[in-house]
Amino acid sequence: MKIANFTIDKNSKTFIIAELSGNHKGSIKRAFEIIKAAKDAGADAIKLQTYTPDSMTLNSDDKLFKLDDNSLWKGHTLYSLYEVASTPYEWHKELKDYAESLGLILFSSPFDTNAVDFLEELDMPCYKIASFEINDIHLIKYTASKQKPMLISTGLATLTDIENAVNTCKMEGNENIILLKCTSEYPTPVDEVNLNLITDMRERFNLPIGLSDHTLGDLVAIASIPLGAKVIEKHLTLDDEDTVDSAFSMRPDEFKIMVDKIRMVERALGTADYTLSPNMEAKLIERRSLFSSTDIKKGDVFTKDNIKSIRPAHGLSTKHYSDILGKKAKTDIKFATPLSLDMID
Repeated sequence: MKIANFTIDKNSKTFIIAELSGNHKGSIKRAFEIIKAAKDAGADAIKLQTYTPDSMTLNSDDKLFKLDDNSLWKGHTLYSLYEVASTPYEWHKELKDYAESLGLILFSSPFDTNAVDFLEELDMPCYKIASFEINDIHLIKYTASKQKPMLISTGLATLTDIENAVNTCKMEGNENIILLKCTSEYPTPVDEVNLNLITDMRERFNLPIGLSDHTLGDLVAIASIPLGAKVIEKHLTLDDEDTVDSAFSMRPDEFKIMVDKIRMVERALGTADYTLSPNMEAKLIERRSLFSSTDIKKGDVFTKDNIKSIRPAHGLSTKHYSDILGKKAKTDIKFATPLSLDMID
């Protein structure tokens, strides 16, 4: 599958997404700075979230709409949190144009069908369904109908939820689906990550699998690559201030280190190919072969006392060792001479 100019398949590099979220703190200047930081850190894409407080919830102070004291965002109602965290619609085109001028892919998570229509006007290359929206089949159906690649986060999903979301996309004729393993806890404890689901999801759904990661640091993201993750999403902020999502967001230097490590892991994984590289071919001469270990006279019998398997590999292959024992020398052979077939009678 292709997202803009980026191809995702089993042999492609990992698609690395920097999530802007509410880290802009209501400043488009800061949003531009985060996008530039994403580019400098080696990200392939930057992701927005497209919603208004009214498209997410009701403006109510009822206890049903208040975040509890265990929440990272305690003290907020849902409505007041989304007021702070939302990315204004009027920024989207400027942010997209700027990201693309840097060579980044910009896309977004729509949270209602009006957001999908708005993003379609901006010609978004793909869409992401957030974990909390995986049960919004109407939203998934409508978004999939636009025939753009769909990234679906599974942080709050049962197996049935994932099956329903995937089947909804396919019923719309859209099979360009990437599932993102996710845990919707902020930050996510390592014990709740369950990376082995990446392997299971890939085999069960026969789709590309990625990781939307809310753990601290880069360990979990890097560990997901050998398991088959083809997409990594991490929140990115700047170094200077706290934001609504800064508690589980990476700073630019941390993000760059993560990207560099992922690229190193990709190179180390290589491919399932037993062909030796040119560097390894050149080292074959350093392997073992058969040499004379004493002076040998013509007619002497080859024994374990006068021939030896040693480095380097200028002599006969060691596979001939047992065949040579008991045979006679056809000529005089000096000590430390590589053996050859024409020396054997």
